[in-house]
Amino acid sequence: MRTSPAGPGRVAFVLGGGGGPLGAHEVGMLGALIERGIVPDLVLGTSVGAINGVAVAADPTVAGVERLAGVWSAIDRSDVFEGSVLGRLTTLARTRTHLHDNASLRALLTEALPVSRIEDLAVAFQCVAASIEHASEHWFTGGPVVEAVLASASVPGILPPVEIEGEHFIDGGIVNSIPVSRAVELGARQIYVLHVGRLDRPLEPPRWPWEVALVAFEIARRHRFIGDLAALPEEIDVHVLSTGQQDPPRYTDLSQFRYRDTSNVGERIERARQASARYLEEHGLGAT
Repeated sequence: MRTSPAGPGRVAFVLGGGGGPLGAHEVGMLGALIERGIVPDLVLGTSVGAINGVAVAADPTVAGVERLAGVWSAIDRSDVFEGSVLGRLTTLARTRTHLHDNASLRALLTEALPVSRIEDLAVAFQCVAASIEHASEHWFTGGPVVEAVLASASVPGILPPVEIEGEHFIDGGIVNSIPVSRAVELGARQIYVLHVGRLDRPLEPPRWPWEVALVAFEIARRHRFIGDLAALPEEIDVHVLSTGQQDPPRYTDLSQFRYRDTSNVGERIERARQASARYLEEHGLGAT
């Protein structure tokens, strides 16, 4: 197992969670980075960021990102979130906690990843999940990679908690949505933040009952991220990449949580790739 995934001068990719299909933006950002020769020494992921992150940690090449883009573009034809409305309601009635099992997502990850353990990935990788029993964040640094990613991406109410060695885990976004501070703890000195969007959208008071929890979560998410950025040592070089959205979605826009809606995935990937490529070029990062 890698004990020192990053060191002085090392590069970290931090991939945040949230937004379901908006995770396609991170694929475009990855494409822009890899195309300019920026390859990570460390990859950290939360929720959908864990899924995207483990893909680039397994194959940090242009071809690897293209394969990931292909998975996103074809996911609407897959059965990761299969079933009719009746079938999903039946699952909810049976389990009382979630709409889908995670068998299809597990199979997809198992087929896509070339290794079975985190420590065997091409690039050092860690992902975070929320421990139910300990009410805290838990970082997976070794062991079975598929189970770790499933735990990090276990969205409450949609997918079931993942049990690992008697402990139950749910979505890492609950405890650390954009884990910049973790990268610093592990010795990274140049950090690229890949996110799903919404960070630049001003917050507004909730107008409807269902918006209350969304606003509360967004406050908590942004508060930690902004606090982590403010606490970074001066020698840390951080770059927050762009999704290229002129009008980011409102954090209370329920369409972004329609996890089965994969329309415009290709457009989201390409828009984020172009915007991030412009940012990297303007800041003289990487090589053409």
